[in-house]
Amino acid sequence: MRTLGMALGATLYSPATRPRLAADIRKQQAAGVVSMVLCLEDSISDAEVPGAEENLVRQFARLEREGADDRLPLLFIRVRTPEQITDLTSRLGTAVRLLAGFVLPKFTADAGPAFLEALTGAEVMSGRRLLAMPILESPELLHLESRAERLAAAARVLDKYRERIPAVRLGVTDFCSAYGLRRTPDMTAYDVHLVASVIADVVNVFGRADGTGFTVSGPVWEYFRAQERMFKPQLRRSPFSGRAEGLRASLIEHNMDGLLQEIELDQANGLLGKTCIHPSHVAPVHALSVVTHEEFSDAADILRTGPHGGGVLRSAYTNKMNEVKPHRAWAERTIRRAEVFGVARDGVDFVDLLAAGMEGESPE
Repeated sequence: MRTLGMALGATLYSPATRPRLAADIRKQQAAGVVSMVLCLEDSISDAEVPGAEENLVRQFARLEREGADDRLPLLFIRVRTPEQITDLTSRLGTAVRLLAGFVLPKFTADAGPAFLEALTGAEVMSGRRLLAMPILESPELLHLESRAERLAAAARVLDKYRERIPAVRLGVTDFCSAYGLRRTPDMTAYDVHLVASVIADVVNVFGRADGTGFTVSGPVWEYFRAQERMFKPQLRRSPFSGRAEGLRASLIEHNMDGLLQEIELDQANGLLGKTCIHPSHVAPVHALSVVTHEEFSDAADILRTGPHGGGVLRSAYTNKMNEVKPHRAWAERTIRRAEVFGVARDGVDFVDLLAAGMEGESPE
């Protein structure tokens, strides 16, 4: 399940009201999207819910008629209530085989069990395994006086369903909403200290490398068009100089330099993959998920010593030390990421990967 959670990559959200949803899904699959969430919750109004449910049933039926379901992204439905899980499973009929599972909003130890019990009922009804991705976004998980207790309680609930949970998702927009905050395109989630502190605590509880943790996905990046800029761009010129200067200009123009920095910070803070609300965000997430040749070399050297190895190794790149025991968990995680996203050749850097991933793609 850890490998599957890592393989979700950039999870693209789409409102369930889109009239050409089936065609959109196929288009995004062709563009490299591995996982999608079809949203019945915050992305649509209360009045739109019945029509959105009907649209989902129609679009799944269309996908089933068109065949080639083995080439679809992993499809999840983000519901509002537990009852929607069993109701939609029933209404989808045989097309439920195209569904990977459900996204559970505002997950807490109090509200979560009803969603998970409904998921179990839907599995019995459909005769197939269904996955669940809970979203941590409720204010009580953010408030200082209740955070530790509530996060630990939610983790205990999820532990019972571990084999159905590919990833735990973060609802940073909801966290910001609880305090009337919104980050600008010049800032990452980690520049908003309130948000950064809760991300750290979520990883502390849910992201442990001792076998008790889950994959925790990165927060959504909200911007995809040019915005007025107050601060300097966050991309250095030198890596792009002479080979991809146009790419750098395009990334900056559409505020993608902020997204790139946030992806790097996600990974540094223990998050994998990212929630995306625009197709132009997918390629950067996947490009920066590729393991560099240097990372792979270090990880392979560390693991080559065996489970009981120790000591300090000089990196093959002669620029750092690799402590075998302290760096083992990092090395194991890096090798899993390499199995999913591959390893860049020696001399291939993030600029090459971005250029290849975004070739022919416009942020518009």
